[in-house]
Parts: sequence; structure tokens; C-alpha cells
Amino acid sequence: MKVQDAYVDALKTSRALWERARTLFPDAVTHDNRRMQPFPLYVDRADGAYKWDVDGHRYVDYWMGHGALLLGHNPPVVRDAVAAQAMKGTHYGASHAKEVEWGEWVQRLVPSAKRIRFTGTGTEATHLALRLARASTGKKHVIKFAGHFHGWHEGLEIGVRPPYKAEPEAGQLDEVVQLVSVIAPNDIDGVRARLAMGDVAAVILEPTGGHFGAVPAPPEFVAALQDETRRAGAVLIFDEVVTGFRVSPGGAQAKLGITPDLTTLAKILSGGLPGGAVVGREDVLAYLTTKPDPEENRRSKIAHAGTFNANPLSAAAGVAMLSSIADGAAIRDADRQAAKLRRGMNEVLARERVAWKVYGQHSDWKIWFGADAPPRDGADQSVADVDWRRLDAKDAGRSKALRQALILNGVDFNGARALVSPCHTDAVIDETLAAFTSAVRAMKGEGLA
Repeated sequence: MKVQDAYVDALKTSRALWERARTLFPDAVTHDNRRMQPFPLYVDRADGAYKWDVDGHRYVDYWMGHGALLLGHNPPVVRDAVAAQAMKGTHYGASHAKEVEWGEWVQRLVPSAKRIRFTGTGTEATHLALRLARASTGKKHVIKFAGHFHGWHEGLEIGVRPPYKAEPEAGQLDEVVQLVSVIAPNDIDGVRARLAMGDVAAVILEPTGGHFGAVPAPPEFVAALQDETRRAGAVLIFDEVVTGFRVSPGGAQAKLGITPDLTTLAKILSGGLPGGAVVGREDVLAYLTTKPDPEENRRSKIAHAGTFNANPLSAAAGVAMLSSIADGAAIRDADRQAAKLRRGMNEVLARERVAWKVYGQHSDWKIWFGADAPPRDGADQSVADVDWRRLDAKDAGRSKALRQALILNGVDFNGARALVSPCHTDAVIDETLAAFTSAVRAMKGEGLA
């Protein structure tokens, strides 16, 4: 039986829910990345490294809440903190002690966090960061990099996918898109030339490279960006929505030793609940401060509300999460387990003579389907010499087939990238590698590998 036919046959309850969802949601999903043909997997519950679907099947999970769950699903320290807060109230419509404690943890860990403003999501955080950069510099233009994702608002949701052009998507205003330059990853000469025009308010990037390092950013490039933005009077923004508290307790900036002007945070920040933040220089965040003079306030105050900013449940989860990972032990454990997985998966690909490559630098693994040859061995993971367009290219057919083949063998990931937690123990890794071997062989049987 073909992989997709076996998938359909095994997930009858998921298919029934999808039929109901088709009458409710565009594409029958609530997030673009959860779409899958012929229908997506529906999950019932999760704990640790595992989740169970509505048909009762158990999976090793590598979605990890789109990267928000560094400690795995339902960690007791976060679960208990949220339960205790829920008994005290879920929404006060007022300031509260837990938001102060949360902010103190952020400031303690993140080098750039001289001042903090919580938001509802990571997209809201990057949107607000652009407003702050434009207000503080008096300039309008923004530089971003091809393939880097910074949320779905029209100020930055361009150039994420081929052909990587600064062109408006459906419903986007061309006037807004014209204020953004999309530059090739790691092209410092291109950045320097655009900054020389004198109208750039901000340069924003994922500091480890687009899509959490799918196209890695060399540290020397990031350091050069800091030099160039300082020279040009532009604001350097690190989008650490994924890297924040994952690459190190202080994020990629602490790991690299490079402090940006502004940082956007979400995911791990809120312990798996909704929430985000913009942190950074006091003089830049001051544009959120109410001024005593009404006229000055009108000219220089950015209005920023948000019903769920620093929501008590998110704050409780965030405090529990950040205090648990502050010593870096969980991060090091996750990195170590991810390294074992990458090595083992490449050994499978070498044995099976499949021209893919598994790579990554931190608590993740990524699959590049376009390799010219199979890995020589488990250590053969370098993609440094690969053209960024080839590395960032998506292979929707193989991604879907591999995900479905893995689902049939008790493992789930998003089809191209996976996140690892300390819950992925050696036993879980062994289970994953056995599933990966079976999935690769199934794809070979269909001529897809």
C-alpha cells in the first residue's frame, strides 16, 4: 500500500474532523503550516516527548509547539504554575505582580533588554519593533533578508519564499512593501550599499539565519551588520522569536556576544502560552512612554494597547519557564540530543544511499532534500558551501511524503524542520531512528528517495 493510502486508512477520526473543519475554516486549518493533503493530523493530548492523535496513536513529537516547548509537552513546573494562576484569575484588565517578575527574568537573561514591552504574539512584536525603529530614527525604510520570516504583517511578510522579491502579496499595500528592501542572506555588501542611501530605519534578521538557521548566518556577518547599522544610524533588530532562550539562556545575542538595539521575543518566552515582547535600548523603548506635554505626546508617543499583553496566565508560564532554563542545563541537554539525532539520521541516509542531508546547529534538525549525494557518514552535515537558494528551496512533495511515512511509524515533525527537547531521551532517539529508517525505505519503494 502506498504511503498516502496507508495514512488515509489509519487516521479515520482525523479525516472526519477535517470534513467538519472544511465547512468552517479557509483550507480547513487555523495555521498555514498545519495544512497537509489529503488532510492533517488531529491531536488529542500530549505529554513530554509524545502526543496522541484522535485515533489513539502515539507519536514522538518534534513540532514542540512550533518551537515554544523547550521542556517538552506539559512540563510540571509550567503546568502547575498555570493551574495555580488560573485559580486566581485569567484576566485582570490591570497590572499585576507576575508581569513584573516576568519582565525581571527577561531583563536578567537577555543582554539587550534594558526596557521591555510585552505583546500578544511574535508578529505583534516585530510590528511594534518597526514602529519603534521608525519613530526613533525619523526614517522609513527597512532592510530584511530573503527567506527570513518575521510574522505575517505586511511590513515584513515579503521575500520569504521564492522568488524572494519585495512584491506585495494579496491584500498588501504596495506603498508599504516599497519601504522594504529584500537582500540576499549574508550579503554585507548589499546591506552596505542600501544603508548608504541614508533612509534606512532598521535592519531585521533571524540572527542564526532564516527559518532558525535553514540558511545559516555566519557570526562574522552578524557582527558586520552591527558595525554597519551603527555607522548608518539604523536600528539593528534581532528577531529571536525562535532563538530566544533556545540557543542560550540569553538567546543568540548572548551566544554570539553581539547586542542588538532591539530584540523581538515569543514562543519560549511565554512557556508555551500566547505572548511576545519587544526589548531593547531605553531611548528607543521611550517612544512608548507618555509625555507630560500633550503636543509632544502627539508627536512622539507610539500608542500601544493589547488586551492580552502580559496576560496573567502567560506571565505565570513565562516565569516558570525562564526560571527553569536560566542555568542553561536544559538547553545543553536539548542541543546534545539533537546532535545525536542528526548524526544518526545521516548514518541512515548513508546506509540507504539517499541524497538528502540532515543538519543544524542547536536543538533542532533540518532536512535538505536537494543534496547532490548521500552523506558519507553521520558527521557529514556541513552545508556551508551550498548556494542559499538551493538550501532554502522547499520540496513540498518529499516533505509531505516523509511526514506521512514518519506518522505511520510513530513520529511527527513539520516536514522540513524539527525541534528537540530534553524529553527526547536516548530511548526516544532510538525509536525515532528506527522510524526514520522505515520511512526512508517506504519512500524509496515509491521512488521518492
